[in-house]
Amino acid sequence: MRFIKTQLQGVLIIEPDVYRDERGFFLETFHERKYAEGGISRLFVQDNRSSSRRGTLRGLHYQLKHPQAKLVYVISGEIFDVIVDIRCNSLTHGQAFGTYLSERNFRQIFVPEGYAHGFCVISDKADVIYKCTDFYAPGDEYGILWSDPSLGIEWPVTNPVLSEKDKNYPLLGEVPKELLPVG
Repeated sequence: MRFIKTQLQGVLIIEPDVYRDERGFFLETFHERKYAEGGISRLFVQDNRSSSRRGTLRGLHYQLKHPQAKLVYVISGEIFDVIVDIRCNSLTHGQAFGTYLSERNFRQIFVPEGYAHGFCVISDKADVIYKCTDFYAPGDEYGILWSDPSLGIEWPVTNPVLSEKDKNYPLLGEVPKELLPVG
């Protein structure tokens, strides 16, 4: 199992060991001790699964009073996953990182608290699992506009399928400081 650091503090790509034979494959999607040794020492309290069609973009979401670290991976299809550092006073504030996660590459991404997260589906359909360190709190849900030009995200979709919420989030520069996490 490999834990790969990114340019964003605490954001890790995980490449699990995959054991293949004529029957198929086997891998560990989470192992508390191994993940702690790799730098992910969190208690996960909620697992979520989403299923989306090609072109769907979900994000960029975060919770402020109930921040969630997330461990994200794909069980079918492929997505382009994006993490944005929105922490005030962070040296990488406003920087984004994106990577492809798929059922074929078995990669996972760890998103620490204080980051906005989103993804778009580039296969016909994708099923995504994300383990979270805090419970979903509907009254504590915030977001950044997916197409904010200051973030420099090169999404692999041009006209994404979006929720009404995701269409109307503000640019990062428009979010009051008190509605952003401290870094």
